[in-house]
Amino acid sequence: MKVGYVRVSTQEQNTARQEVLMEQLGVEKIFIDKASGKNTDRPEFKKMMDFVREGDTLVVESYSRLSRSTKDLLETVEKLKEKGVEFVSKKENIDTSTPTGKLMLTVFAGIYEFERENNAIRRDEGIAIAKAEGKYKGRKAVPVGDLFFAVTRLWVDGDISLSEAQRRLDMAPATFFRKCKQYGIKKQDRPNPSKLESGLA
Repeated sequence: MKVGYVRVSTQEQNTARQEVLMEQLGVEKIFIDKASGKNTDRPEFKKMMDFVREGDTLVVESYSRLSRSTKDLLETVEKLKEKGVEFVSKKENIDTSTPTGKLMLTVFAGIYEFERENNAIRRDEGIAIAKAEGKYKGRKAVPVGDLFFAVTRLWVDGDISLSEAQRRLDMAPATFFRKCKQYGIKKQDRPNPSKLESGLA
């Protein structure tokens, strides 16, 4: 079965041109989204991914209709492959049922990996330069004070849940547990505020 996916970015945009193309290509069922392609959190996209079955072919006007992100595009095509679904993008002449189509997706994957590695290299080089110039301060330390010990005491005593303790302190789980370990706080123990007085905070 040929399944079509149509997307425009806003409610005001018209999907007629894409729908006509789907009809010309013999598409039997169409899913239409009027939403940004910045990620895959789109209602009709999700329905389409649930609907397609082994032996189906997903057809789009252009791969940009499916996703604006190379990462999301490759992940979507991989999920389709796992379900036994072929992918056709008319504008780019991509058809994963052909050797040429498979090669083009391999090239896309290579370009994405190249861009990702370059971004990591630029980030590390930027940090190195900033450190050399004395401008890099690293991640800002999370301050610990009376509130931390008061909240962790409530958590240790079982008066509040772990998630509530983290919420009151506005701490991510990893930060919360790192600070607890730093000050010797365990669920079976009570916090030790005297450590604050010793200048460890």
